[in-house]
Amino acid sequence: MIPYKKSRKRPLTKEQKEHNRKLSSIRMKVEHKIREIKVFKIMSEVYRNFENKYNLRFNIIAGMINFKHAF
Repeated sequence: MIPYKKSRKRPLTKEQKEHNRKLSSIRMKVEHKIREIKVFKIMSEVYRNFENKYNLRFNIIAGMINFKHAF
């Protein structure tokens, strides 16, 4: 989803500002989870192991992060 943008001639309405705030709060939660996955270096560096184990390891790390945050 793309946030609303204001122009010089037309400022944002209250509903559009509220929508942008909700969208940014969701986006920040997702970005924090991506940062936690990158701490394990599986997404931030080149994966140099067997390709068929990449999905398994990524799912395990994502499961640990979800378990940590009780999702």
